[in-house]
Amino acid sequence: MGERALIRCINGWLGTASPPPPAGMGDDCAVLPQPHGSPLLTVDPVVYGRHFDDSLPPEQTGAKLLKRNLSDIAAMGGRPVSAVVSLILSPNVSLNWLERFFNGLKVCALTYKTQIVGGDISATDGRSFSATLTLYGEAERPVVRHGAAPGDHVAVTGSLGGSLLGKHAAFVPRLNEGLWLAARPEVKAMMDLTDGLAKDLTAMLHPDICARLDISSVPIDAAAHARSEQDGLSALEHACCDGEDYELLTILDGQTDLAPLMEAWKKDFELSLSLIGRVAEADSIDDAGHMIDDATDKPLFPNGGYQHLSGQ
Repeated sequence: MGERALIRCINGWLGTASPPPPAGMGDDCAVLPQPHGSPLLTVDPVVYGRHFDDSLPPEQTGAKLLKRNLSDIAAMGGRPVSAVVSLILSPNVSLNWLERFFNGLKVCALTYKTQIVGGDISATDGRSFSATLTLYGEAERPVVRHGAAPGDHVAVTGSLGGSLLGKHAAFVPRLNEGLWLAARPEVKAMMDLTDGLAKDLTAMLHPDICARLDISSVPIDAAAHARSEQDGLSALEHACCDGEDYELLTILDGQTDLAPLMEAWKKDFELSLSLIGRVAEADSIDDAGHMIDDATDKPLFPNGGYQHLSGQ
């Protein structure tokens, strides 16, 4: 149908989720408002065969594209503002599928008060589809992932594992929870769980420290137990290594009394916040930068989690 006609369709499909120019589509760049606090910028794609397949409805695929980025903003304690979307389309992508994809993106954008302000379209050969969304947000107090020190507590929202059974697309970005945690002085560091606890927690540790976990406190999702019954791997391994949980992993100051924080959390959220371990000085080179089972002193899944570019 041609690029210009497709852009007109996209603009119509997005409706009020896309503002008029110069704040939205129609110029070389979108003109964004001045940020309140620190500006945030993140980018994530959905790629056919990697992040979704034919079993996922296009509406959920479009929503997942935005929600993956919203989860990054949540992990910084921020609010979303505006996004641009880049499409790479092969000839087999139908107009009906694309309309449904953008409808899912629109509903998600309106739900989370995010404006789709522009993007780009490119063609490719074969049978493929990818969409990349760049999301702009803002935070009064951005919370970075580094800052853990010996004695600090490790906490996680929700439950973990088994994301392939549906959560990878049906998750809720923890924006309200991220804002709440960012406002608490006890919170020293935070990130979202996308590649699995085994990989993401170690990304928060500098080389001289480790995380000693009480594995009985790790919140294991029912889907992780279901996956365990399917493939024989332990439910704990699925909870630590599956990835795409999109929960918040946070480091809490070990020098403070956490009782007020935990009590306030329970009043404001039905979602669980679980204390799963402590940060400690590494006893050996083998322990440094790893998760350790506090009961056995053995590293937990040292090569676990989703490893990008390796196919694992």
